[in-house]
Amino acid sequence: MAPSIVLVSWMVLGLVMATSTTQVEAARAFFVFGDSLVDNGNNNFLATTARADSPPYGIDTPSRRATGRFSNGKNIPDFISWGDALGSEPTLPYLSPELKGDRLLVGANFASAGIGILNDTGVQF
Repeated sequence: MAPSIVLVSWMVLGLVMATSTTQVEAARAFFVFGDSLVDNGNNNFLATTARADSPPYGIDTPSRRATGRFSNGKNIPDFISWGDALGSEPTLPYLSPELKGDRLLVGANFASAGIGILNDTGVQF
């Protein structure tokens, strides 16, 4: 299967879960791994040029401020965790100083923009 088909399949699955009206009661924690598509601000805590902490990022969030997400507002993990799919608190970046104690029990986001499995993937960052 082509990599683009796999990516689209995962995105569609995520959107279906995000828009589901059935709430999952047994979910304990939600952990996210990935790249800029699901990064919710980890790169704000790293010395890197791959950052989303300035406009136009975040213009569709309630605060109208950039949050570190590489999108105008929520990304797929936000829709899954905040929405009807899990109905829990949003996951925090794993580097956030707020992620301790009970907040870690909700889950964490380990995604980082520019990440890749090859050494050459993010060399410019």
